[in-house]
Amino acid sequence: MSITGNAATDRVLLALLTMQRESWEQGILGQALLDLGRPEVATLVADAAVTRQRPDGRLGELAGSVGAVNGAACGEVVRHAADTTGEPRYAAALAAQLDWLTRRAPRAVDGTLFHLLDGRQVWADTVYMVVPLLALTDRTEQAAAQVAGHRRRLHDARTGLYAARWDEDRGELDRPGPWGTGNGWVVAGIARALRLAPRWPAGTRAELAGHVEEVLTACLRHRTDDGLFPDVLDDPGTFREANTAQLLGYAALTGVADGWLPPSWLDTGAELLAAAGRRVDRYGRVTGVSGAPDFAGPGTSPEAQACHLLGQAALRRARAAVSPAG
Repeated sequence: MSITGNAATDRVLLALLTMQRESWEQGILGQALLDLGRPEVATLVADAAVTRQRPDGRLGELAGSVGAVNGAACGEVVRHAADTTGEPRYAAALAAQLDWLTRRAPRAVDGTLFHLLDGRQVWADTVYMVVPLLALTDRTEQAAAQVAGHRRRLHDARTGLYAARWDEDRGELDRPGPWGTGNGWVVAGIARALRLAPRWPAGTRAELAGHVEEVLTACLRHRTDDGLFPDVLDDPGTFREANTAQLLGYAALTGVADGWLPPSWLDTGAELLAAAGRRVDRYGRVTGVSGAPDFAGPGTSPEAQACHLLGQAALRRARAAVSPAG
């Protein structure tokens, strides 16, 4: 029996379900299941994340994990479980995660969250992990503040691209190269936040949407002849990486579906997903992505599998928005 209604998408999902997952990958899996219209399966994903919740509130983390923010990616699916089942354990788990995120997680003086417990670094990845959950739970001002704090440290206005990491103690970039996946996390995180929260402070929604388009446009300047991107966008000597295209495609298509990007972005988003789709092997694995476990070279990863699913769901929504009668 098909899970998603599409045999190719089913293969990608099945491959994902066989892979060991980190907390953020568990969360993105749940998000993808919600977007694909399988809320009952998403509840099972939420249950596992709550089962592995740390005493400090971080969802889906194993003992000893130093990830400060990644568990927040599970918050959306736990919120879904709380709303649909009425079981108090889900509401309590979400409250604990939000308390950690908004009050107790390590952060800079201006409130910008650090990505890890064992260092004072700001990572581009954090935008996806925390901004959508803050938006979903009516904390849009805090969501916008996190984008602003990451943008001040990581965004290069000259190139339009994001660096990967900033070291707060040294006051300088720790990983200055514009990592493709990092830029993808930023635009995809903002796009999902805009989708989850219709109400924002005056002018904020338009400003965030404009920033997504700016970064998307900057990234596209580095697209290669196979439709993908170098792992480090401005370094063509790095390997051709596929998950960047999936994340950028998801952001572009979400913008079209929700009306804050013009319909002309539909073709671009579809092309990006198609380019990454050519990397899916016969087992349903998205190959040639920044790979697990350390994301330092090409391979496979649960996050790339989940991003493929998110992209396919966004493509359906965007096509329906542009041609509702079709």
